[in-house]
Amino acid sequence: MVLFLSGHPKFLKNPLYIGGISYMGLVTPIITMKVYEAHYLYAKISFMGIQGYILGSPLTDKFMDFNSRLEYSHRMALISNDIYESAIKHCRGNYVNIDTANPLCAHSLRRYKQEDAFEAIQIWANTETAQHALNISQGTIGKWELINTTMHYAEGKNDTFCYSYDVFSSFAYHKKLTRKNCRALIFSGDHDMTFPYVGIEQWIASLNIKVIEEPWEPYYVDGQVGGYETTYAENDFSLTFATVKGAGHLVPVDKPKESMDVIKRWLASRTYSKSY
Repeated sequence: MVLFLSGHPKFLKNPLYIGGISYMGLVTPIITMKVYEAHYLYAKISFMGIQGYILGSPLTDKFMDFNSRLEYSHRMALISNDIYESAIKHCRGNYVNIDTANPLCAHSLRRYKQEDAFEAIQIWANTETAQHALNISQGTIGKWELINTTMHYAEGKNDTFCYSYDVFSSFAYHKKLTRKNCRALIFSGDHDMTFPYVGIEQWIASLNIKVIEEPWEPYYVDGQVGGYETTYAENDFSLTFATVKGAGHLVPVDKPKESMDVIKRWLASRTYSKSY
């Protein structure tokens, strides 16, 4: 970032936000904290106007986020009340690391475990017609895949030649950032079962920051409820959590207008700070 801003001085006075979606929820808070720390360590980059960070559908804690899928499934009526209560009774609060010697727990969880599928776009992107329209030179790529399948977010994943899985949770960095002059926006689709909004609510609550506005307040886009928002603040830190109604894990793809509305309103909601 120092090199980029040094080479593009017209951006020096712009407010800086670090952003990421999905898996980058593990990495973005760490990078954001590093930028704040760098201000105090290196005078040469004190020009970086870091303001905070933005996360969409973030993975924050590999246990908490995955564990929340059961609660989310029950709220969305994907599993019956009997199955939900059975899981609570037999799994002892752990719906991720299932004890193989506990068949009652495994049976309770079997009903809600499903994998996402993106078959349509993969079929389309691998057609000769689509690749020609995108000006892709013939023979330059093999099979196009939507997701880098060599990277995984599962618990206990062993390192590969490409990746080191050394971050289990980024929650501690969120907590550190609450002590900075920092703004955070977290948004999530309310139909996202990958990292459900339920888990996001849980770790935000664990930050122990006061709610400063009416919790779960609706916002409107084109006269319709676009989702719900809650704003937290303490000292110089503030965090807004917004759900986007009807959106899945890829929120800007599913609901582009609502996503832009959330981000624009948040960016315009206060004057940028000039110091830390």
